[in-house]
Amino acid sequence: MHASTPPQLGALTLLAPATPRQHLTRRVKALALEHGLSVSAVTSAAAFRELLPVLRDRIAAGHLAGMDWFTTERAAQSCDPTTLMANPLSILSVGIAYWGDDGGKPDDGAPRGRISRYARGTDYHRLLPERMRALHQAIEELVGHSVESRVLTDHARIVDRAVAARAGLGWYGKNACIIVPRHGSWVMLGELLLELDLEPDQPLAKNCGGCHICLDRCPTGAIVAPYTIHVPLCISFQTIEQRGAIPRELRPHLGDWVFGCDVCQEVCPYTRAAADDPDPAFLPRTIEHAYPSLHGLLEMSSQTFRARYAGTAVLRARRAGLARNAAVALGNIGTESDVPQLTSVIFGHDEALVRGHAAWALGKLGGATARRSLARAWKRERAAEAREEIALAIEEVG
Repeated sequence: MHASTPPQLGALTLLAPATPRQHLTRRVKALALEHGLSVSAVTSAAAFRELLPVLRDRIAAGHLAGMDWFTTERAAQSCDPTTLMANPLSILSVGIAYWGDDGGKPDDGAPRGRISRYARGTDYHRLLPERMRALHQAIEELVGHSVESRVLTDHARIVDRAVAARAGLGWYGKNACIIVPRHGSWVMLGELLLELDLEPDQPLAKNCGGCHICLDRCPTGAIVAPYTIHVPLCISFQTIEQRGAIPRELRPHLGDWVFGCDVCQEVCPYTRAAADDPDPAFLPRTIEHAYPSLHGLLEMSSQTFRARYAGTAVLRARRAGLARNAAVALGNIGTESDVPQLTSVIFGHDEALVRGHAAWALGKLGGATARRSLARAWKRERAAEAREEIALAIEEVG
């Protein structure tokens, strides 16, 4: 090399200093973490116009049957943040991670059901708004003036998963859940609409590729196509939102689930790799908040139900719904030793809905004792819905 020739240096990447907008956005995300929101990302408040035709098609196809409140008009409102707030400039998508290894169902000899992980601790409908309101106050202190805002969780009129996907918080899994790096789909989502100009994040360039494990392993086949859930088949819908009888053809597929279902999340490779870092608020206070005794659920009074599950999402199922689910679970995983408990239910429970599902369980377990109990119950029962269940159970054990 000629002496006068300067040495060749590798290319240097010069980073431009952060703009005030970018700096503010970073501070807001740091505040979100400080206020117990595990993850956060930003998107604009522009309407989600591309999603509206999809929602209309899903409604027309009957995939949302049973969710009668979600009309085409509601869908249109959900896709337009300006229906919720006059002048939103940004949407902060946030989430709280909740997966942690609990060691599984205890082997203590008692037949126990399962409660979906998100519902084992504090109800996220309470937890997320509390933390987002505290975050909003911190943002106002940061900028030194009031900031118009709207706090949202999944019962509000916004397409929260679409917000999270466009913000790059995560990406859509084929089970229609948002998959968040490090946490899988074990994240409860919320949104904070802000009259504050923040720097939008970019959507993640990720997808599930050729994997379709969640479709294959859904117990009821509710994931009828990638990203498409047929709600009437979903165990979560049947165990929580369904107020009447669970369709007989679905009952054997419910297994031991008494509130919600986590199967499509548990089998997901991304979700199985989630960090064991649950927010303490989502941890169950007792074993009954994670793997409740099925006998206990069937015997539970209204007062006990309200006291035990106060402050949790389990209250949404109501006492009768939870007992109904417990009867189905006992029919699926119980043994002949559970026949006396179910017999007590068909003669003594105050809800015909529960008596009818207990009859179904007796029909599944079968045996001479169950047959005699059903025959006696047929003579005593007066509620038409329970009598029909008893008659069908008698046919099954006969």
